[in-house]
Amino acid sequence: MSDSIALSPLAKPFVEGLLRRRLMFQRCDACARAQTLARYACQFCGSETLTWDESKGKGKVHSVTQVGRAPTDAFKALVPYTLAIVLLDEGFKLMGHAESSVGIDDEVVTHYVEMLDQVLVRFQKR
Repeated sequence: MSDSIALSPLAKPFVEGLLRRRLMFQRCDACARAQTLARYACQFCGSETLTWDESKGKGKVHSVTQVGRAPTDAFKALVPYTLAIVLLDEGFKLMGHAESSVGIDDEVVTHYVEMLDQVLVRFQKR
């Protein structure tokens, strides 16, 4: 796993969850809304009281793209690949790899794949 990701205190619960094949997200204790990305304060009400929770890993595809050019040499072997932004049932969005047949509004479920010495999210149709 990448040391830069593992050393980030804010991302640590998310990354450790992936290692255990669990999709973790933050929820605000004040307004109960799920947060997109790990934060120090709620993006909706500003409360600094956030709790980590486990997602059921089900959601709907919000957007999808086919990647034809690797962002780094490490990803060259994966090209072409599909990325999707998914609105999870708990109310937060997450970008991850996806089956090439996934399209907008498809219902998907989270799976995990080991790539490039990391555990990554991979969405598959339900």
